[in-house]
Amino acid sequence: MSSTSTPNAPVPWGDDSIAAKTLENALVSDIMPADTITHNAVILDGDPTEPASDGSTPDGFTPGGSATATGDDWIASAGGTVIARGRGMGWKDLNTSATVQIIDAEGAYLAPAYVDMHCHGAGGSSAEDGEPGLAEVLAVHRRHGTRALALSYVSDTVPGLCRSLAAGARLCRDNPAVLGLHAEGPFLSPDFKGAHAPEVLTAPTPEAVESILAAADGRLAQITIAPELPGAIDAISRFASAGVSVAIGHTAAGYEEAARAFAAGARILTHTFNAMPGIHHRAPGPILAAVDAGHVSLELINDGVHVAGPPARMLAKLAPGRIALITDAMAATGMADGAYMLGSLPVQVEDSVARLLGEDGSTGSIAGSTLTMDDAVMRAVAEVGMSPLAAVQAASLVPLRALGLIAADEHCLLRAGMPAEYLLLNADMGIRAQNMAR
Repeated sequence: MSSTSTPNAPVPWGDDSIAAKTLENALVSDIMPADTITHNAVILDGDPTEPASDGSTPDGFTPGGSATATGDDWIASAGGTVIARGRGMGWKDLNTSATVQIIDAEGAYLAPAYVDMHCHGAGGSSAEDGEPGLAEVLAVHRRHGTRALALSYVSDTVPGLCRSLAAGARLCRDNPAVLGLHAEGPFLSPDFKGAHAPEVLTAPTPEAVESILAAADGRLAQITIAPELPGAIDAISRFASAGVSVAIGHTAAGYEEAARAFAAGARILTHTFNAMPGIHHRAPGPILAAVDAGHVSLELINDGVHVAGPPARMLAKLAPGRIALITDAMAATGMADGAYMLGSLPVQVEDSVARLLGEDGSTGSIAGSTLTMDDAVMRAVAEVGMSPLAAVQAASLVPLRALGLIAADEHCLLRAGMPAEYLLLNADMGIRAQNMAR
């Protein structure tokens, strides 16, 4: 996969340089001996509209292999990179290393490891804590199948946000598990502030926009903006031109305002249904504006708390292939119930549900989540009615498209030359932890 991203866009997913340098007229597997082969699997990766075939293309990809659950798919890797893929017994003919690991998947699903484009923290730490807590944040989510995530920052003053983004940019350069940075605010509606401090919310000015872009140093993957604010449409255009994926969220916008924002370059709806007007038969609102804009990805916090089953099922039917499962996870993820912070705001977690804590000890608005991606995927199949392939792509392919890290027409994350980051899943979509790949 070649990159056409702008200098300010995050680093693209994968790199076809290995394939480009070694393939030419031969298979990568002819040149690089496989060190891991997983066979007897059902690979959940590919274009579901492509007809199934037992033939293989030169890169070892079986067209439509994920559309038909035959259980005889295989994939081979070397040095953490996919080198070949197919169906049947062809894996036995591969050139292998002396220490090759051969894994019999026993008919399990094999899926690309997950990607979380909206994650505030885990393990007691938040994005704002910087490097000290980052390893634990990543470790918690990796245990639940997420191999890479975007660090999300709650609203702050513009100078405060810039300081956080500058620190985050340094972390991005040193850690491939951090896809980029997400500024959720401060250009948000005070009427739909959710768990954001109202005193820091503000309208975007050209000076603020340029300060944020400069501080992020090309690592700003996403920014959430309420499009009805003064100067918001110009800000959306500027961020989009800089290669940033602009999201609409925490907004009072109606259908027409949201549609103008999507026409101006916005391409994501932040945690759909939450912190925005709902769908009304005379006021369709931003959700249906996102559905009608075919290039827009719709985030979904699929924990059964933020969004109930019926609207989640409706969304999956209205925008198939455009749902991006997110966790919106905060510091309490992977931790016990208790008191935590989300930005500058105190949060109480009870029964794994995080809510703002008032001065009088009462709890208020939902404040992020303690969701992990494996649970979101399992719920997507069991409760939302997504197919296993659609659920996996909502947790991997769609987020990468939304962030501009893969091409809009790319359907595969496990082609030759791409990272060999995959999971083995049981029939209920739960991870077989002992067989998590590389």
